[in-house]
Amino acid sequence: MKISTLSTAVALGLLAFGAHAEDEKTFTMDGELGFIFTSGNTETTSANGALNAKQELEKWSNELTLKALYKKDEVDGIETTSADKKFASAQANYKLTNPDHRVFGFASFEDDRFSSFDFQATLAAGWNQKVWADDTSSFEYSIGPGYSFADRFVTDAAGNVTTEEENGVVVRGALAYAYTISETAKFTQSFSTEVGSDNTKSRAESALSAKIAGGLSLKVAIKFDHNSDVADDRDNLDTETSVNLVYTFF
Repeated sequence: MKISTLSTAVALGLLAFGAHAEDEKTFTMDGELGFIFTSGNTETTSANGALNAKQELEKWSNELTLKALYKKDEVDGIETTSADKKFASAQANYKLTNPDHRVFGFASFEDDRFSSFDFQATLAAGWNQKVWADDTSSFEYSIGPGYSFADRFVTDAAGNVTTEEENGVVVRGALAYAYTISETAKFTQSFSTEVGSDNTKSRAESALSAKIAGGLSLKVAIKFDHNSDVADDRDNLDTETSVNLVYTFF
């Protein structure tokens, strides 16, 4: 199930970015990367990165996101991994007569080693609207039904850990806001939630970026990842604060 779901997400992303390629108007892509290394009594290695791509065509507006987080600690010669998360999503928006009104298709896949799930994935479709976009700010939202796929870790009375499928209908909502503070600084806010009968999964990111030189920027962000139904030994909310270098390729 994990492989087939991931394949579906990747296929949707490729379809979105390949649709009507001959009419391409703009394509942008940036990558971000951050590292932390410490030594002494505790040795820590932490890395996080992301790749974001957007494409504007005559009839399509498409987005692709890839993210990863990894952290390893070593104390008295004993190594432990405390974070290992991978996330991918793709959204294709088909523009109607009014190009600010669209219908969308969305797919996502997450593999978080330290969550209550072996994996979580979502397929959704519905309505997307760019409410406004000018030289200073922009705001858009998406809402529609979908279907979630997940394998939840379950521990039996003997202490054996297995997985059980937790699939079901969800309602997905998302919004994205951007505000240009100056020629070199920008604030962005994103939020999404997938409401289901078994679990409600929500994600949010607040970020401030400042251009350093050319295509190189510095980004400070705080991210929230929340699941309403988790195991007793897990927290509902994960937070991540990062300071990354961002390079705009196109």
